[in-house]
Amino acid sequence: MTTYADYQRDRIGWFFGLSGGQLLLLSLASLPAFWAISRGAWFSALLFAGIWLMVLAVTVVPVRGRSATGWMIASIAYAFGGLLGWTSFRAKATRGRAEDLEAPDLPGVLQGIQIHDGPPHGSQLQRVAVVQDHSTRTWSVTAAVVHPGIGMQDGDDRTRYGEALAGLIDVAARTEKIDEILFVVRTVPEDGAERELWVSKHRRPGAPELAERVNADLARGLTQASVRTEVFVTLVVPEARIARSAKESGGGLEGRCRELYLLLGEIEAQLRGPLGMTSVRWLTSPELALACRTGFAPGDRAGIVEALSMREKDAGVAADVPWAMAGPSGADATVRHYSHDAWNSISSTIKLPTRGAVMGALAPILTPSEAGERRSFVVAYPIVSQSKADRQSGNAEWAADIAEGMNERIGRKTRAKQRDDASKARGLDMKLARGNALTRPYAVCTVTVPKTSRISEFGRRLDASIRRAGFAPLRLDLAQDVGFAASTVPLGISLTRAGDA
Repeated sequence: MTTYADYQRDRIGWFFGLSGGQLLLLSLASLPAFWAISRGAWFSALLFAGIWLMVLAVTVVPVRGRSATGWMIASIAYAFGGLLGWTSFRAKATRGRAEDLEAPDLPGVLQGIQIHDGPPHGSQLQRVAVVQDHSTRTWSVTAAVVHPGIGMQDGDDRTRYGEALAGLIDVAARTEKIDEILFVVRTVPEDGAERELWVSKHRRPGAPELAERVNADLARGLTQASVRTEVFVTLVVPEARIARSAKESGGGLEGRCRELYLLLGEIEAQLRGPLGMTSVRWLTSPELALACRTGFAPGDRAGIVEALSMREKDAGVAADVPWAMAGPSGADATVRHYSHDAWNSISSTIKLPTRGAVMGALAPILTPSEAGERRSFVVAYPIVSQSKADRQSGNAEWAADIAEGMNERIGRKTRAKQRDDASKARGLDMKLARGNALTRPYAVCTVTVPKTSRISEFGRRLDASIRRAGFAPLRLDLAQDVGFAASTVPLGISLTRAGDA
């Protein structure tokens, strides 16, 4: 079975693992101590040395993935947002202020979202939902896909799927428009809505009572122990990369939709072909609103399915979820978890292991520990532009050479991990020359349970599942709302994008 371990840190420190900025800051902070020593002021030198150690701890020492400076900035921003009421959300519909039902009313990072109906597309002339994020100036489209899975596949088939995924990223990079590909997977507790509808349509009036009782008991037990898997693929295209070609296609929203549809064709061919997707359905606006609503409130799906079934008999039944009600009625972003409607969620990112990972290693994370628990995760592949990738590759090689040279000069032994990072940095340039794309993959996992359950306990179970899968969990404290939106709601939210790319 193939183990994938050809990844490394974005930047390799060229002096004892320190970056250039960190080394410059520490050097400047040490000048007062050396000045005091030159003057013979030993007490002042000792005082300045203590200050330098404090600067070292604040600048270099990481605390759960962030430096002390990063934690300070994040804590101040969270406190400031709490004072201004930005961490709490109440939907306009709950206050009777929802004027336009087609205007999304979503919390947090989703507030800049606007949904457009694209031109008719495909053989069924469906109007694909085009997501415009005004805050990051991006365009996104989402597809619901079905894959047979790799649980019963042998090593050769899994290797083939891994190569197909790499080919998908290379194709996206060659378009020079797609900035990121997001795979969102949700394991939703089975509510039995479809089965109840089927039974109500096919029940015979004269059926034996014992048979109906046994059938009902089996259905109740299997429903509690079953889950459904939903998979979404989202393409994210920055406005800066599509604006010029969209003007040549007619300009405005229609021109951008034409360019997006061209990208859909290329990506769909890769999804259906090498990746083996049995179904790829680009979501319309009502379908995307349904996926958004069930992301915030998993328990609402049974009622929506029943309403869709009733609409088949009566066209006047309003079964679609309006965008003004696709989000939660209320949401609160706390430090350790995210509260939305009658549910609580905890999100954690994962750190890639040094020894590598195999295809399908994330499967244990999706396994619920109890009935009524939902697991979801997003695996994101941000694509680095070719010019930036070449520049980073050159900087990484230079940093590796400088680090090895300085270690040899001062007589410090180069550790095995440093040698491995250096060899990967040197091999990156060869892969870029062969036409491969550079990406910075990351994953965020989320567990969602009703508020009647202890969310902290399920958060620990999620971390245990991540460790059992071979990864190290890192709780997204002070950013739980962003982690939830990225890993559960397929609207193209990213953790690496703060503005126009």
